Amino acid sequence: MRSVVHLSSGDEAEQETALAVAENMLADESDSIDEVAVVAQSGGIEAVTADGEYADRVRSLLDDGVPFKGCANTLETASLDESDLVDGVETVPEGAVEVTRLQNDGYAYLRP
Repeated sequence: MRSVVHLSSGDEAEQETALAVAENMLADESDSIDEVAVVAQSGGIEAVTADGEYADRVRSLLDDGVPFKGCANTLETASLDESDLVDGVETVPEGAVEVTRLQNDGYAYLRP
């Protein structure tokens, strides 16, 4: 199974939950999870900024093979640059389109 976690809220509790979901899925011992991806947009982009509260957790998940994708539209709206993101976070033109693409590719959609 493959899952995409949609990180779209600026709420810290939701950001915490989204990252915990990704971590828990990786730790699942049933071997039923093949891949977990995280798409950050809107207020959720803050969770993947290099100076953000969750930067170390994002780096750890990236090191464990979880792809993170940040919405370029959100970056522009928030006056952020790609260099403001944790190294390894890939930018995509539109977060919602990326979530839809991943769903079309067989990823289950999760939004805490």
